[in-house]
Amino acid sequence: MKMSLRIVTALTALAAICALGTRRVARAQESAMPQSAASVVKTKVYTSLDPVPRGKEFQVAVVVDIQNGYHMNSHKPLDSYLIPTTVTPQLPAGITLADTVYPPGKNLKFPFSPDKPLNVYTERVTLRLRLSAGDSAVLGDASIPVTLRYQACNDRACFPPRTIEISVPYQVQ
Repeated sequence: MKMSLRIVTALTALAAICALGTRRVARAQESAMPQSAASVVKTKVYTSLDPVPRGKEFQVAVVVDIQNGYHMNSHKPLDSYLIPTTVTPQLPAGITLADTVYPPGKNLKFPFSPDKPLNVYTERVTLRLRLSAGDSAVLGDASIPVTLRYQACNDRACFPPRTIEISVPYQVQ
């Protein structure tokens, strides 16, 4: 009887130590996880011509880096209830949009949807705007406000959809 009491006491102490260790690991994982969709997605912009001549087409590349372990829905998600990634320019006078080019996403399965893949962007994706500077485009330095809308997720949960404003500097000559 004394031996079994010692074993029960030892097992209880071991269980308490394991529970404490598990809580510490969980806290460390939580603190390592991003706290917002903004910390998961970073953007850079590039223009194909500098300066942009009047009457010429040019492109803007919005490069989106997605933190490892996260994804965002492609521009054409497979289900209508999913939030598509979009990039929308607010064009100044004299600048016209010829096309917005979205790359295809990857069909990936996740633990929350093991039978049906999702069409997503991971790691890095480049969204392109094909623009044209007309004869009436204002000469000099300017910028194009661009809105990026996305929803960042990991394999367990999604952040609320987010819209960020990006400024694309360019110069017309």
